[in-house]
Parts: sequence; structure tokens; C-alpha cells
Amino acid sequence: MVLDKHVAAMAQIRAALSVPLASLQYAVSWPIELVDKLHDTISTHDSLVQENLDLKAEQLRLREQVQRLLAIELENDQLKALVRSSTQISGKVLIAQLLAVSADPFLSQVVLDKGSHDNVFVGQPVLDANGVMGQVTQVDPLTSRVLLINDPHSGLSVQVARNGVRAIAVGDAYSRQLRLLNVPQTADIHKGDVLITSGMGEHFPEGYPVGQVTSVTLNPGLPFATITVNPAAHLDRSRGVLLVWPAINANRVKR
Repeated sequence: MVLDKHVAAMAQIRAALSVPLASLQYAVSWPIELVDKLHDTISTHDSLVQENLDLKAEQLRLREQVQRLLAIELENDQLKALVRSSTQISGKVLIAQLLAVSADPFLSQVVLDKGSHDNVFVGQPVLDANGVMGQVTQVDPLTSRVLLINDPHSGLSVQVARNGVRAIAVGDAYSRQLRLLNVPQTADIHKGDVLITSGMGEHFPEGYPVGQVTSVTLNPGLPFATITVNPAAHLDRSRGVLLVWPAINANRVKR
């Protein structure tokens, strides 16, 4: 230190020694810098992976919310259609929701969230926004069971809206559509004809939409025509339905 302070030549020696010392310092610090860089890289990678997972989870949540919004929108559309339809029905009506659907492939029955506490009665007509769905066959205090018109045990009196020709429509267990029973091959019924309730039965007043004729088959070897009908009601889609108290049964409801 004394020589470095008083001897000028020591500055040159110090300058000459700084080159190998700098290399030595760089060699010593390089592994440390490398470890720091690796640590930063790993930390950045982990952050990106976690951020990606968070974004995917948020995307799933948003997609679930969109699906819920679509379901709510569809339900609102159905309720609006039911309200519009209810204004065209004479007598008292009540909106009900489906609680369950029969799991038996050969039965077409549903359970509603209205029962005897709501004055529901056996034989009561059930409609959706498009047409006749069926009738109540069992009533409990809080729920009721409905036999749909495409059930093989169902039957209702219908007529052709075009000319008033009457027939009996029954459910088909295999096609889930309707068939017209014992219709002569000379009957004036054609593909595309709209069927409505005739009012001749005990439960359905006249004029409710039932369905549309999809095919008429005339077989010379059979006494009757084979006629299939597509139901007007959305039997496999509607969640909201209308319970109808026709005017003739209005006295059953006491408020």
C-alpha cells in the first residue's frame, strides 16, 4: 500500500494485474449469475403455467355462465309463449313446471309441480304453448302425473280443421307420434291437414291444436287407412305447461 502510494510504477503493475483478476472475478460470478437466471426462468415458467391454468378455469366458468344464460333465455321464451297462449284459452289456466319424466321407453308420462293444493283434478287438460300435451291421471297434494297424448294408453277425439271430419287419435309406442283409428280409406283426410280437439270427449274442449297429418297410407288389403300425425305440442322439449280449467269445469275451482 505504501509502494502503491509513493511509487508511480505500481500503477502500471496494478493495471496489468487487473486483467487476470477481472477474468477470475467473472469466472467466480458467472455460476451465480447463471443460477439467478435459471431461477428467474423457472419462476417465470411457473407463473405462466399457473396463469394459464387460472385462465382456463375462468374460461370454463364463463362458458358455464353462458350456458346458464342460454337456458334461462330459453325458459323465458317458453314462459312468454305460455302467457300468450293462455290469453287465447277460455276458462282458468295455471302455469306448471315439469319435475320428472317417465324412464320407461314404452310410457309417455310426466310429473308436474302442481297438485290437489292447486285444485288440479284427474282428467284435467294439459297444454303447452303449441297444443295439447295430455291429461292428468293422478293427483297428489303437491304434484300430479300427466299421460301424454303420444302414450299408447292415451286417446282423444279429434277433427280435421279443414272439413270437420272426426276420428280418434291414439299414441304410438314406437314412433312417439299419433295414429288415427278406424278411419275409412274414403275419408277426406290428407297429408298436411291440421287436427284439433273435437270437444266430443269428456276432458278436452273443442278447438285445441292436436297435430298435423304427416302421412296417409291406403292399402287395398286393409279396411282402414293408416294415418300418422305429428303432435303440435313439444312433448319432448317443453318444461313449462298450462293446466286448464275449461269453462264447463270452472265451478270445480273455489277461491
